[in-house]
Amino acid sequence: MTVQIKICGIREESALETVIAAKADFGGFIFHAKSPRNLTIDEASRLSAQASGRIQRVGLIVNPQDAFLDDLFARVELDALQLQGGESPERVRSIRERYGVKVWKAISVATRDDVERGSQYEQAADLILFDAKTPPGALPGGMGLRFDWTLLQGLKTALPWGLAGGLDPSNVAEAIARTHAPLVDVCSGTEASPGVKDPDMIAAFCTAARAVAE
Repeated sequence: MTVQIKICGIREESALETVIAAKADFGGFIFHAKSPRNLTIDEASRLSAQASGRIQRVGLIVNPQDAFLDDLFARVELDALQLQGGESPERVRSIRERYGVKVWKAISVATRDDVERGSQYEQAADLILFDAKTPPGALPGGMGLRFDWTLLQGLKTALPWGLAGGLDPSNVAEAIARTHAPLVDVCSGTEASPGVKDPDMIAAFCTAARAVAE
C-alpha cells in the first residue's frame, strides 16, 4: 500500500526545504486571513517557485471569491486547490472548470452522515479529504482535532480520498492501519507552535506514515 503525505501550513523557505527533504508528496499553502499560517500572494509566489518540480503544491482556501482566485492563479502556480469551506458541488465544479486545476474538497466530519456527504462531490472534485469538524466560529482546520476514524469503515467512494484532522507522528501509523487512508494530511501535528514548523516532527511524521506502507 502506497500512502501519500501532505504537509500543510508551510510559511517559510526552510520549512519547505525540510518537507521536500522528508519526501512528502504535497506541500500545502494556506490562504485564510484568520489562520496563523496565512500567506500573502507574494509570499506564496516565492514558495511556489521554490517548490516547482520538487513537490506538488496545494493551495488551501475557504469559500473563495472569483476575484481572489483570478489574482491567485495569475501569480502563483499551484498543482491543486483545496476547498475547506462550505462550497457546494456546483461551486467546486465551476472552480475546477474555470481554472483548469485539480480540486480537493474537504469534508468536515463528526457523524457518519458527514462521511456520506462526500458522495455529493463525486462529479465535481478530484479528491475528497475527510477532516475533523471544528466548533462554530473556529478555524476550519489546523486545530489538532480528530474525528472517530471508525466512521470511515465501509467507505465507498469513486474518488481518491485522504484523511486529515489531529494527525501527528505518534498516531499517523495507527490512523493508516485503521482507515487504510491512501493519503494523510497534517498541519498542526508538525508544528512547534501555531504556524511554526518543527523539522524533527516533519521527518518523524513522514517516516511513521511510510513505515506502515512498507
